[in-house]
Amino acid sequence: MPAADSLRADSLRRTPLWERHRDTGARLVDFAGWEMPVQYQGVSPEHLAVRRRAGIFDVSHMGEVETSGPQAPAFLQRVLSNDVERMAVGGAQYSLLCREDGGILDDLFTYRLETDRFLTVTNASRHAEDLAWLSSHAAAFDVDVVDRLENYAMLAVQGPLARELVQAIADDPLPPRMAAARRVLDGHPALVCGTGYTGEDGVEILCDPAAAAPLWDGLVRRGAVPAGLGARDTLRLEACFPLYGNDISEQRNPIEAGLGWAAKEQTGFLGADAVARARAQGTAERLVPFRFSGPGIPRAGNPVIEGGMVTSGTMSPSLRTGVGLAYLPARRAEVGTAFEVDVRGKRRPAVVAAKPLVAPSKP
Repeated sequence: MPAADSLRADSLRRTPLWERHRDTGARLVDFAGWEMPVQYQGVSPEHLAVRRRAGIFDVSHMGEVETSGPQAPAFLQRVLSNDVERMAVGGAQYSLLCREDGGILDDLFTYRLETDRFLTVTNASRHAEDLAWLSSHAAAFDVDVVDRLENYAMLAVQGPLARELVQAIADDPLPPRMAAARRVLDGHPALVCGTGYTGEDGVEILCDPAAAAPLWDGLVRRGAVPAGLGARDTLRLEACFPLYGNDISEQRNPIEAGLGWAAKEQTGFLGADAVARARAQGTAERLVPFRFSGPGIPRAGNPVIEGGMVTSGTMSPSLRTGVGLAYLPARRAEVGTAFEVDVRGKRRPAVVAAKPLVAPSKP
């Protein structure tokens, strides 16, 4: 059973767990060409379940690209912004795919499966473009770049009790944070990765698409709460993680997006010179987290009074106040700086906040 083996009349793709989502009454929406659950019982209860216990997300819409061959490390060192060659076998690394001018094409997680074999996870909305970009630059290297989208389903189990739930069905100890290892879960081989995009601890499970439903069912029986894209968005916002297409894009570079820590210019990656100039000279704007000081809910596209723009915004289920990310003039981007956001004609007071907006829970 492939990762998305059926097309609706409107051409939306479906993950192997689509029937589970439909049968549990999830609200399904078009997300990057996939019919995905945005919520089950509600964004807030799903969000708080992840913060307090454990939630499970279907993220099988994410793309995968395998890179292998004698020059795989050198190739990825050239196209990814982080220092790939420092990643040990079994390691995981966050990085950016950049244009020569430093514009961000995507943000990615890469896992080093063997010395010369890697698996990179792409955003669903950018998978085809990323694959084409990587393939176009692979010709100069002794390397194979292969689309693995159809070979994997992907589940994210996140929250203070997430590891406990997954460990109960694993044949060996789970890998630590920012590491990956082959494990057998309830009889199903899987790549278990100590990564996630909620701000909480947990793992992401890449498995054969046929194994997705039994693994989902087993983890739900053990207490993992199904959570949709709505809770995934509010969680990543509280953690101050950027969303491609909102907070980062080809029009933004790693420095202004606050991702300079994932850009190692000394490796000579594509775009390194532009990033080095931005780091040295500074940027006109910077992406910052903020909290509202009073009522109101910020939304992407809300203008900031005296310059700037909200790129992501929501009502924080944990803080019960409006929060978001915004590009502000660099001179006004320091923590504690007060500003105002125009929310549908009303000026809402806000303040630049420290990262993260909400700290991870403790088991």
